[in-house]
Parts: sequence; structure tokens; C-alpha cells
Amino acid sequence: MDREKQISAIKDWLQKGSINIFGKPFAGKDTHARELAYELDARLIGGGDIMRASTDPEIKEDIDAGKLAPTEKYLGIMMPYFAQDKFADSPLVLSSVGRWSGEERGVLKATKDVGHPIKAVLNIVIDDEEIERRWRASRGSGDRGTRADDDAHHKLEVRLQEYNTKTVPVLETYRQKNLVIDINGMQEKDLVAKEILSKLANLA
Repeated sequence: MDREKQISAIKDWLQKGSINIFGKPFAGKDTHARELAYELDARLIGGGDIMRASTDPEIKEDIDAGKLAPTEKYLGIMMPYFAQDKFADSPLVLSSVGRWSGEERGVLKATKDVGHPIKAVLNIVIDDEEIERRWRASRGSGDRGTRADDDAHHKLEVRLQEYNTKTVPVLETYRQKNLVIDINGMQEKDLVAKEILSKLANLA
């Protein structure tokens, strides 16, 4: 199936549903979420971007240290977000929305309630050596801006610990619902994008 047919098939299957994208730090979640949203004429919701923009001092302190935002405050901000009128007639691509074990239940309910049910969860898989390599390359290039959670190696270690203890169980919940599609994130970026479209088209 060529690329245009893949995209058409995915759109027909997705309708106004949601695709949530997960992965370890530096897996390329935000990059591929943006590209996928563009391809599918979907609206992009980046959980990390929204939290980093918060003026709440507790949220800012945790995010800057590499930790996830407190669940109660996270859900208080994110759950009403899906109901905005600007999203009503579009599918959604979510970049790691609901990363702390238990938050996925709120995300599943909130997206379903407003007509954007989660229809697939992409898990971009990279190993820890690749994370280290990409972190060091990013430090040299500055391609991720001035994110406070990128500015020290110990914060990267905190983020990995947060992922392993809090986000892995989220993915297990989605696996039990047969929603997870694993993607090889060790490839070149364009090959990752091709694999995402191919596997979504196969699901469609």
C-alpha cells in the first residue's frame, strides 16, 4: 500500500478518535506526534508542553527536576482540555498524555466522553545507550531549546526512573486492551515515520 493509501485508510479508521504516543526520553515522541498530526489533519496535544507552560510552582519544580507533575494537578489541567470546541471535529494525536500509572484511566474516560476515544497507543522503543547518545548530541546542538529537564545528566536519570516506575505500568494497561503498537525507534527518523504509518494502516 502506498503512502497516500495508508494515510487515507488511517483517516477512515480513526475518524475523530485519538492516538497516544509514548516512549522513553529522547525517543522522538514529540517529533513523530507533530508529523503524524500533520499527516492525518489531526489536532496535536502535548502533555509535556502543557505542563512545562504551567505557572504552578509545584508543577514547575517537578518538571524542571525531571519528574512528572503531581497526578491530581495533572488531571485537573489535562482532562478538561479535551473538551475544547476547537477539537470537536478533528481526530487527536496525543504526545505522552497520562504518563503516571493510573492517569491512563482518566485519559481513556475523558477522550471517550468527548468523542475522541483512544484507538491506538504507539510505543517508540529505544535502548538506554541510544538515549545517552541522543542526550549528548542534543547538548551540543541545542535542538531542544532550553528545557530545564535536559540541562544535567542526573535529571535524565530521574526521567528514566520516572518512566520505568510510573509510565511502564501505563503501557501495560493499554496492552491489556490491545491498543499498543511497538515502533522501532532505533532507526533513522524517516524510517520510524514510515513504520508508524505502515503499522497504523495495517491496524486500520
